[in-house]
Amino acid sequence: MGATYDFDTAVDRRGTWCVQWDGVADRFGVDGLLPFTISDMDFATAPEVLAALRARLEHGVFGYTTWQQDDFRSAIAHWYATRYDTTIDTGQLVYGPSVLNQLSQLLRMWTVEGDGVVVHTPTYDGFRKAITGLGRELRGVPVGDEEALERELSRADAKVLVLCSPHNPTGRVWTADELARTAALAERYGVAVISDEIHADFVHEEHAGRGHVPWTRVAGGGRWALISSGSKAFNFPALTGSYGLIGDPADRAEYVRRMETGEGLASPAVLSLTAHIAAYREGAAWLDAVRAYVAGNLDHVAERLGEAFPELGWAPPQAGYLAWIDLRPLGVDDEALQRWLVEREGVAIMGGSVYGAPGFVRLNVGCPRGKAELGVEALIRAVGSLTTSPSAG
Repeated sequence: MGATYDFDTAVDRRGTWCVQWDGVADRFGVDGLLPFTISDMDFATAPEVLAALRARLEHGVFGYTTWQQDDFRSAIAHWYATRYDTTIDTGQLVYGPSVLNQLSQLLRMWTVEGDGVVVHTPTYDGFRKAITGLGRELRGVPVGDEEALERELSRADAKVLVLCSPHNPTGRVWTADELARTAALAERYGVAVISDEIHADFVHEEHAGRGHVPWTRVAGGGRWALISSGSKAFNFPALTGSYGLIGDPADRAEYVRRMETGEGLASPAVLSLTAHIAAYREGAAWLDAVRAYVAGNLDHVAERLGEAFPELGWAPPQAGYLAWIDLRPLGVDDEALQRWLVEREGVAIMGGSVYGAPGFVRLNVGCPRGKAELGVEALIRAVGSLTTSPSAG
């Protein structure tokens, strides 16, 4: 009989310096809101990870650490072999303090100011900040529009495609054929691909046949990097830490040189290495359980939205714990909705404009069922009030 895990009991995160709960006023202007915002979960990480962290803490010495050791590399290889039926070349592995830091470093390597960087829209706001913050030009193409993708990749100054796989915020899981076509286009036009796969571990069971395909399986001869972390699936982003696979040996050497000399990041956080190794070696059962629990939350959201607003036809995403909801058929004003949610419902839900998609909301249900129920009911009340009384709020 497998282990059982308690995801229903709430863990009080207030006063722990967490962005979602303690930093809610920074984005919404009001303290004390019930948050469904930044993409981390309200669950404690896997017991197996906690046990490994406690054992490492008991050792008591936290000197400089290397990621270039077999325990870390072999754990990642084990995970890809057992979860994705994919053999990786551990010689291609690199390390970084976060996926976004790796993205920025690769953009500095492969582009100069003014170059075009192609992304799918709607777009994770961290991508937008990284790309525009470096003075590169963000070029958006709608998810699934391959003609628009080719048009943007064919532009002479398009240098990089930043692929979110699975896609945030929509939860779209790219098929092997879609990825192969994307790789062929990128190679044809000499565009490097940076594939952010941090959401890969959260493809839901009903989409297993459409399961995640790591970029390494389709990369071909083009310039590429896959960047990821166990921190999203196992909920330990505060430990920092990510890893990547870079295809070209010269690019890989240049990345490591920049990180270790230019950035002074030769020694990673030892607890991050510890957590990754434990998660990838021992955490599969916990991950399967939390993913199934979150799928139940998403099913509940779908049921309640279907009852309240059947015209939306909303269905759960293929991956992730973020409910990306298109409210445009209801004609709800974004600003009025946010005011109502904050001032009358006391909840914080991300508006689609953050991702360049007015008319949508992104509801994080990586939380106990009771909290998820409060969030969807608040959203239904707010939308219902605004659609029956457009001048309200």
